[in-house]
Amino acid sequence: MNFYIIDDDPAIPLVLQQILEKEATNTVVGIAHTAQQALHDLLFMHVDIILIDLLLPDLSGINLVQQLKARNTQSRFIMISQVRDADLRAEAYQAGIEFFIDKPINVIEVKMIVEKVAQSIQMTRQLTDIQSLVDGHLPAQPLPVNPHQDEKDRILSILKILGISSEAGSADILSVCQLMLDQQLSFREIDFHQAYHITDHEKKIMFQRIRRAIKVGLTNFAHLCMDNMGDEIIVERANLLFEYKNVRNEMLYLEGTRQTGGKTSLQHFFDGLVQT
Repeated sequence: MNFYIIDDDPAIPLVLQQILEKEATNTVVGIAHTAQQALHDLLFMHVDIILIDLLLPDLSGINLVQQLKARNTQSRFIMISQVRDADLRAEAYQAGIEFFIDKPINVIEVKMIVEKVAQSIQMTRQLTDIQSLVDGHLPAQPLPVNPHQDEKDRILSILKILGISSEAGSADILSVCQLMLDQQLSFREIDFHQAYHITDHEKKIMFQRIRRAIKVGLTNFAHLCMDNMGDEIIVERANLLFEYKNVRNEMLYLEGTRQTGGKTSLQHFFDGLVQT
């Protein structure tokens, strides 16, 4: 199952991710701390289950569920909250959530609720296939959410190799890559203001998240190269994503023989990531 977590407390998504990904078939494909970021990300993502905080700084979790439902998303919703108000909870269920998870987070409760929702999703898929057989058709194949799902899965696997799939900027990276794939654009050709409906300030913040994630990836990749010197595939990928000279400079910095590490280029990284 693919999960997306939205909570303005940075600690909560990390705790939930650790719980969810102990199950080998679960992947947290994105984390957001605001409703606006989530709305941008979820335009480009295939997500089975979305976990949403009830009280977000820019939009209530209930309103966010309603907006996502209006887009005809097939995702299921679980709400996270420390609020026990019966009327609010009733409103959340009416908006379309499946269950509540109470704060502070309880591992057993999370596992039990997630398992119930996952079973419901699987049952729905099975019933759809059975109905197709009854109607005399082949089992229905789920329609791809986007025509580049394989490419996106490959890119996500590269982010995991770089050790940045859980970084705050990873969802932005996936979103930009999806845009590049869908519209056949290079990074330089993207009009971020039009594509994401953001201001210069919001674009700057987005780029800061991405740069921080890429820098972490460069450092992790330098460690990987130090442990696998001479591996041609690793060297080739280092050149595609960062230019090998930057990986080399980062390695020297980590070894203490250079005062500054390697540099990163958003354009080089994204163009390399999409073509790898």
